[in-house]
Formats: sequence, C-alpha cells, structure tokens
Amino acid sequence: MRKLLPLLLAVLALPAAGETTRFWRQESFADFEKGTARGVALRTDGEILLAPRFREVSDPDLEFVWAVAADREGNLYLGGGSPAKVVKVDKAGASSVIFESKELEVHALALDPRTGTLYAATSPDGSVYLIPRQGEPRVLFEPKSKYLWDLVRQPDGTLFLATGDKGEIFRITPEGSGQLFFTTVETHARVLALDARNTLFAGTEPNGLVLRIGPDGQGFVVYETARREVTSLLFDDAGNLYVAAIGQKAPPPAFPGRAPSPMLTTPQQGAAEAAAAFAAAAAATAAGVMATPRLPFPGVGGSDVYRIAPDGYPTTLWSTPTDIVYSLSFDPQGRLLVGTGNQGRVIAVDSPVLFTSLAQSSSQQVTTLLRAAGGTVYLGTANPGKLFALGPELESEGSFESDVHDAELFSQWGRISWRSRTPAPPGSVTLYTRSGNTSDPMKNWSAWSEAYTDSDGVRITSPPGRFIQWKAVLRAVDSRTPGLSGVAIAYLRRNAAPVVEKIIVQPPGVAVRPFPRPPAQSEPAQLDIPPPTSRQSRNGAVSYPQPGAQGQRIEPPPQGVNDPAARSVIWSADDENDDALLYSVFYRGEGETRWKLMKDNLSDKFHTWDAATLPDGAYYIKVVASDAPSNPPEQVQTGENLSDRFEVDNTPPRIEELAAVIRSRAVEVAFTARDSYSSLKKAEYSVNAGEWKPLFPQGGTTDAREHRYLFQLENLEAGEHTVVVRVYDRFDNAALAKTTFMVK
Repeated sequence: MRKLLPLLLAVLALPAAGETTRFWRQESFADFEKGTARGVALRTDGEILLAPRFREVSDPDLEFVWAVAADREGNLYLGGGSPAKVVKVDKAGASSVIFESKELEVHALALDPRTGTLYAATSPDGSVYLIPRQGEPRVLFEPKSKYLWDLVRQPDGTLFLATGDKGEIFRITPEGSGQLFFTTVETHARVLALDARNTLFAGTEPNGLVLRIGPDGQGFVVYETARREVTSLLFDDAGNLYVAAIGQKAPPPAFPGRAPSPMLTTPQQGAAEAAAAFAAAAAATAAGVMATPRLPFPGVGGSDVYRIAPDGYPTTLWSTPTDIVYSLSFDPQGRLLVGTGNQGRVIAVDSPVLFTSLAQSSSQQVTTLLRAAGGTVYLGTANPGKLFALGPELESEGSFESDVHDAELFSQWGRISWRSRTPAPPGSVTLYTRSGNTSDPMKNWSAWSEAYTDSDGVRITSPPGRFIQWKAVLRAVDSRTPGLSGVAIAYLRRNAAPVVEKIIVQPPGVAVRPFPRPPAQSEPAQLDIPPPTSRQSRNGAVSYPQPGAQGQRIEPPPQGVNDPAARSVIWSADDENDDALLYSVFYRGEGETRWKLMKDNLSDKFHTWDAATLPDGAYYIKVVASDAPSNPPEQVQTGENLSDRFEVDNTPPRIEELAAVIRSRAVEVAFTARDSYSSLKKAEYSVNAGEWKPLFPQGGTTDAREHRYLFQLENLEAGEHTVVVRVYDRFDNAALAKTTFMVK
C-alpha cells in the first residue's frame, strides 16, 4: 500500500486535458468486419480489395443444397431437399427437376463425365439412384444403411459410398453390384475423396479421423483431428490433402472409482444430430404427417482446416472459434476456398496467418463448393437452398460502408484521410460521408456527401452532429484492383456545460476529509454519498464512464469523521467532455433573496464549514461547477444545482423554573424546558450522580419547543441530595441544570 499510495496520488493530481481534436480510425479487419461490404473483399491484414464477381445463378426452390455437379456442356446439377430432389440448371440459368424420390434429402452426387450419367445418394433409409441423360431414373444399389452421406467415382466407373450409422463404406460396380468395402470404427463415414492414384480417403464422426483405404480394403489412420466431425476432403495438384473438421469431441470418461462430474446434456452435433433429425422426420412421415426436416447446423465449437502433406505430415492451416466449415475448393489462383456458416461466407485462405473474406451470401450456410472448368466457383447453400457463382473475374466496382461512429456529443467534423497498401491509381478510390443525430443512419440523416478524392485529407462537408459514417467506392482500373487499408476522421466535440447532479447536506457533527483516511484517533462517521454519475445520452440511452476513457480520473470516495463543531455538504457532478472542474459553494437563508459565497475554487466534491458560522434557521446550498481549468475563457461553461432545504440549530434548549418541593413521603421535582428554534427531543434526570433515567413531559409526547416536566422521588434517605436534569433538542443540542435539597 505504501508503494501504491504515491502513484495513486500522482494519478489524481493529473489535470484533465479538456476537449481537443479527436480521431476515429479504422484500419484493422476487426474494424472493417463491423461494416457492410458490397463487391469488396476484406483481408485480415486490414485491406479492402475488389472481390471476385458474386452473383445468384438459380433459386431451385430447395431448403438445402447439399451437392453440386457439372457436366461437359456446362449444365449444373443440384442435389438437396426436402423432399429429395435433383435440379438441373442449364447455362442460361433455367432450372428443371430431373429427379425426385420419397426420401427426404439427396446428400451426394457423382457424375460420369463421358456419358453424363448422374448418380444420387438419398437419406434416410435411402438408395443410390442412377439418373441417365435420357430415360427414367432407377435404383442402382440399396445398401440397407440408415444414412447415405457421400459418393465418389473412379475413372473406371466404380462408385464408393460413405454411410452411417455403422460407419460402412461400400464399393459399387457400374452394373450396380455392391459390396461392403470397409468398416470404420466410427459411427459415420462422412466424406470421401480420391487422390491422383485413385486411392480412397475417408473422414469420420465422432472422432474426426482421416483414413486411407487401400485397394485391398485395408485402412490406415492418416490423422486424428482435434475436432469431432470431418466435413470435407480435397486434394491439390501437388498431392496435399486439405481437411475441414468441426465441433467439439465428447469429454473422456471419468476415472474408475470416481463419481462423474455433473454435466449439462447437449444435443450431438453434425452427422449424429442430423441423423436424429432424419429419424424424427421419417417417423412423422410414416404417421401421415408432412415432414420438412430442419437439419441442425452446429452453431458452436468452431472449425479447423488442416493440410496433410503427401508424406503424411499434418499442419493446421486455418482455425476459427465461431464459423463452421462445410466445404472446400480452390480459386483460379490456387488459393484454398472455405465455405462456412452460419453467416454464409466464402473465405480464401492466403496463408496460415492471412485470409480474405470474399463474399457473403443471403443464405446462412455455404454447404458445397464446385470449381468449374472456366474458373468459376459455384456455391450451393442452405437456409435457403440456392446456387451462386463466384468469379473468376473481379467486380468492376464495389463499395464498403463503415459502421456508425458515436462521438457522444455534438461535434464539428474536420478532415477525412485514408491510405492503402495496394497502389491505387487516381480516381480508383473515392470516399463519402454522412452524419446525423440518431444512431440509425436511415432516420433522417444527411445525404451522402460529395466525393472525396484526395487521400491526404479533405475537409468533411457533412453537417455537424453526433454520429458519422463513411463509405468507400473502389473501381477497377486497367483490370487492377485498388486497395484501402485505413481511414481516419478528425472531429472536435462541442464543449458541454458541466452538470451538478445531486447535493446532499450531511447531518450535524460530521466533517468530510479527502483521501487518505483521517488519523486513527479520529472516529469515522457514516456519510450520505450521492449515487454514481451517469450520462443521459441525446438518444435516450444511459451510459457510465468506462475504465480507461479519455480524461477519466480516479476519484476515491471522501472520508467522514465525527466533529461536533462541523457541518458538511457532498455533491456529485459530471462533465461530458471529461473536463477538470472547479466548484463554488453558496448559501442562502430561507426567505432571503441573495446568495452568499461560502467557498470557491474547490476541486473536491465536498465542503466542511464551522457550524457556528450559520445562525439558527433554514437554508439552501447552491453548488456551481465550472470547466475553466480545461477550456479557454471564451468557451468556459458552468452548471449549478440546489440542495434540499436543511436546518441549522446550534443553540441548546433552556431549562427554567427547576425546583424540588418536599412532600410528606416524597420529593416533587418540576421544570420547564424551552428551545428557541427546534422542537425538543428527549429529557432525562440523574439523582446524586446515578444513572440517567428518561422523563416524559406532562403532555405525554415530546413534540414541541416547550414542555413542562414533573416527577417524584421516593424513599430518599435523610440528608442533602442533588438532582440533575438534561434536555436535548432535535439537533442533539443539550442543556443541563441542577437543584439541591435537604431531606429531614
């Protein structure tokens, strides 16, 4: 404490700087992520760039799109539900249903590029269907499995089918003859992939395993991820395997002999959760109820993306605690693309430390990605199910709207400036601003300003106000994208008058002292402290000063001590500019018209004075706050407030006509007590320095400025006796008197 005290006192001594020019700066991915991007990409190093062209291709009237396939003619095939459907989308964007079954979902598609034959796997309790270019679809293979999750096709026409809930993988010949190829130790074989040698790889749930399965059906665990479920596998041309995995694994079992810890029961995520939804939907359908399954999408647990080198060495390439990765692909430049939920984003992983948010769809989940021959990447989505196209060309123009900045006070705007890491040709980046006095820009703000084109700084033309927002427009020049990596807006807040919020006059006999506490020999007294300062904002919201805010000073509470000769007042005050304040204390008697200065130039929010300096009577205190220490004279503002009415009574009561009359068997004592200002509070007496005993007036209640007291003393022994009486008024002023008499 001895080391802390000097430091704390030094902090308290620092004067507030007052209102100066402030800057609102946005220059990081976290800043830009709060805004609205249209046709621009946000990179995690804080750069805004033109994004690949993003557009909606088709709305196939599906709730979910789980798989997308493309033929040589440029037709696209979408598999989803519910119910289970395959929708063909031609090059013109026209869609038609080419397959529909009684099952709820089409979860996987595989295409024979030579013949155009399409294979579809349905769930639950589904089949593998063959859908020819001409003719009717037919069942190719029935695995007798509950869930059919994924299909891949080798060049010779052999199909591999991943299933659950026994974790089995089947091999199916082109003729439809199928047999069990491999049984995992997992509940679900979730996804499949083939490497350049047509070796089969599988991802599982619930232990997140990546398996390599040889032609002889022998399996080998290539990698066990830290996640629960593998959702996507993808090979690049160099033989690296990219793995997406999601969710948290179940906790390990308790040690033998130990009682298990209490745990909250939570639904299973991913494949197991989907399986439960399938079962419920199937039961409803069997009962004659039209069921539309809402497959649960994991909302917590995060995701990891791994890269496994050809020699088996694994690397965590990208990780997120919030987004859920459903699909992987590559863009024309070879960057890894990640389709996520539950914000429907497509992210490009540039490196383990750099990624770019390329596009955000109107759907909640990007469930599948397919890179077509021309470099276009197609997105299948869920909630709702749609088909989008990304790239390969860049948008010719894109815009970015920042979030709204709250200056907290009415402000004069200065200059706006910006910078870019990517060289920006003249005219390729223009900025605009708008301002208002509500937090919602759509509620009667100013229109967007004229274009600002000088990145070194331009005077903002938007009208003064409390809130401001900026917008950037990026335009491609010579097929190059400009960049924007930082924006700064200068502003000066109007100096607001300080506010004296609450004034509390303390009870008589209490003195107030500043920190530190008074010496130990001083008896502490309880103080009536005003509540913490709050700020009522212009739009109605209440805010409190935040730790570390500009100009904020530590203000320990004042300390009280008992002092019979003192009277004190404490107040609370606030200044929205966080200016240093000085206070003046005035008083005025009830019925008077002029305020008299009691003390000025106070920096503390309390004042103690000698109680005897105010005569008996009723008074008011006025406190005036000034922000003069932090502002030039022409901008100084003041604020004031009045206390409640309080009374001063420094004069004790008077005891008159005290006399003792000796009767035959007793002594009768009588007296009158009077107070010139306040009512009496209590009376008591003592005989021969004995204990004090209470007295009540003849009227019974002690409630007036004058009372008559009468009491008797019995069984007194012979000799001289002394009776002392003591009377208190409402302010604890006391009067004493005595009488002496002889008993024979």
